[in-house]
Parts: sequence; structure tokens; C-alpha cells
Amino acid sequence: MTIPTKSQKDDSQLRQKTMIARHFDRLAAAPETGEKNVYTFVPGNLTELLLSFDLLPVLPEINSLQSAMRGKTAEYISIAEKLGHSEDVCTYVKSDIGMMKSGNIGPTGQRLPNPDLLLLSYTGCFTFLKWFELLREEYHAPVAMLHVPYQPDGRITPAMRDYVVKQLKDDIIPALERISGRAYDEDKLREHLKLSAQAEDDLVWVLQSAKHKPSPIDAYFGAVYYVGPIFSAFRGTEGAVAYYQALRAEIAERIREGKGPVTPDGDIEKERFRVVVEGPPNWTSFRQFWKMFADEGAVAVASTYTKVGGVYDAGFRHDPSRPLESLAEYCLGCYTNLGLPTRIEMLAQYVRDYEADGFLINSVKSCNSFSAGQLHILREVEKRSGKPGGFIESDLVDPRYFSAANIKNRLESYFQMLEQKRLGGAA
Repeated sequence: MTIPTKSQKDDSQLRQKTMIARHFDRLAAAPETGEKNVYTFVPGNLTELLLSFDLLPVLPEINSLQSAMRGKTAEYISIAEKLGHSEDVCTYVKSDIGMMKSGNIGPTGQRLPNPDLLLLSYTGCFTFLKWFELLREEYHAPVAMLHVPYQPDGRITPAMRDYVVKQLKDDIIPALERISGRAYDEDKLREHLKLSAQAEDDLVWVLQSAKHKPSPIDAYFGAVYYVGPIFSAFRGTEGAVAYYQALRAEIAERIREGKGPVTPDGDIEKERFRVVVEGPPNWTSFRQFWKMFADEGAVAVASTYTKVGGVYDAGFRHDPSRPLESLAEYCLGCYTNLGLPTRIEMLAQYVRDYEADGFLINSVKSCNSFSAGQLHILREVEKRSGKPGGFIESDLVDPRYFSAANIKNRLESYFQMLEQKRLGGAA
């Protein structure tokens, strides 16, 4: 692999970087422009509903991971821990608290506006509840909570959907009307949902392009760029539709040329291993982490992290003909709202469908929503898929818990094992 003098990015990565930067510009200007904003979370976010009220979404997890990639979170976490937050607390939370205590300067260096509303869509992560309690105490902002029932057996019942829809009608929409000063416009919501479905179609095509050999994408590292617009502030916009149309065309060209994925150090010259990955990536050493895979010719052909903002490849699309019911089903179906049996079967199916050589779990120290039950997941997916699993450990945005030497050794041993199994099978 040719080592360039600087990190390489494909066109789609550059486009999404520009989109996100412009959104931060709007947020920074909001106190002058009068635009209102709503802090919310990635899983189960109601972006289309917010946009129908002309409200700007702010996503604290995105702020934390963007800050981590810019080397800022160690200081933020230290500030939060000095204030009494435990080492075991989610590092997204501590990074956010530290950023807020440092003037609420966002990852692009511009000040983020204080929230006009804290909108908590509870989708399987208990930490979200405590996180917004802390933000409410600091900002003295109103809170609206959408309680989403947990999906223990992988099935959405009519009662679950109706329960969420009732909250949307009785609690969430009235809160948005108060904040925005506008009445609920269902026709406007339908238009945003229509745009979402278009973008979701193209995203699924891109993710499933990894079934090709070689895969034209990395569905873990590379795909975090691809899902950025749809998981954050842009789902339901013309900008998102245009982005995913262009991304699809870009990936189709890579397939025609027989190319593998772009990495920060250039194209992977030969796909040696195809793996499925469970768990979020480490953001503080993202490029170094990715390079450990790329140097081995290992390509992630599917991942669960790219489903935290919607499991679209299972068939869900936002439906403008059933606007509130569709939003409810979206929230109910997010990955963090699924039980272990559903997650296990999803991973095993990915291993089969994408013809993976094995699967890896990155167990994140401070994220219970992902790490709980992962050893059980490891054993069960091995049993169902017949493929070997690997296990590494890091953290989301705390650099203290990224041990490069340890992770590299484990990955090298794992890929050597895959190679030996392949040679043994050939013999």
C-alpha cells in the first residue's frame, strides 16, 4: 500500500464534511438569526419532525465523536471527572459535560447555542436519561421525553406502536409547537419523510454493495462517513437525497473498476479478509485503528454500529402515508432497542450474507448499550455461523483506554488464525 503524505478521502467523505461544517455554521449563527434548536440523540431521532417545525437538530454524541477525532476529548473528560463524574460513566457524556464547561465550543471551534428544548427519545440506552438530566440542570431548558418500549423478541406490536404515536400527539408535537411558535403541519412532515425514504434506498444499496468481491466499501470505518448525514441533521432533506445519489454513483464506479475501499492511506490493494464488526469504533485513534485493519488487507463488509441510527437494510423505510406511525416504528426498530437474540441473529446473518471469514467485537468500556452481553454474542454467533470470532477492547472518546499495542497484537493474531484456517481448508 502506498503511504501518502496526508490522509486520503474519497469525494463522499469530503461532501459530508462540508455538509456538517455548514450545519455547525448555522448553529453558531442561531443566536443572531433567531433559529431555534433542539438537542436530541442519534438512535430514534425525530429529525423529520423537527425539520417540519424549522428547528435545528443538535446531537451531543456527534459533538463528542467529532471532538475526539480532533483530539479534544481528553481535556473535556478530565474536567468532567474533576466535577465528580466517575471513570465508568459513558465518555460521550463526560466529553459533552467538559465541552459545555469550557464554553460550549463545538468541534469546529464555534460556540454551540444553548438548547431551546431537550428532546429525549429513549431507545434502549439508560444513559440518555441521566445525560439529559445533567443538561437540564445546566441549561435550565425544558425537556420532552418520548418513551420507546424495548423490543425484547424482535417484534413490534400494534400496542407498542400506538403507545409511541400517542406520546407524539400528546407530548412531543405540543412541545415543538411551543418552542417553534408554529402549528404542526402534517403535509410538511410527509414531504420530509418522502425525502428520507429516497435517501434510505440509496444508503442500503451502498451498504449492500459490500457483498461484491472485492467489497468497494469498508462498512465499519468508511461507512461511518456514509451514515453521517442520515444519522444526524440531514435525513429528510434534499441535501441528503443528493448526497446519497452521488455516493451510490461513486460506489457503482468503484465496482465497475474492481476497486476495494478507500482508506486514509489509499486504496486497499488486495482484500485478504472479510469481517463483520460489532460495536462502535474508537474515535480518538480512528485513523490508527482503521490502519490496523487495512494493513492486514482486512475489510469490514458489515457492522452493527452503522445501524444505530436505523436498521434500514432489514426493510424499514420512513413512510409518508403513515407519518406518525412510521416515526414510531423507526424509534422502536433502532439497534440499541433490540434484544440480544435479535442482535445475535442479525450478526450471524451478516456473516452468511456477506460471505465473511469471521467477525470481530470491539467492546467499548463505557458503553453498556453495546458491551453488555457481548461475550454471549461471541459464542452464539460462532455457533450459528461456523466462523471464528475475535474480541478487542477500547473506548469511545477516552484516549486512556486505547492500547494500540494490545489491539494490534490481538488483531494480528486473529487474522493469522483466519489465514491458517483458510490454508487448512484448502489442504
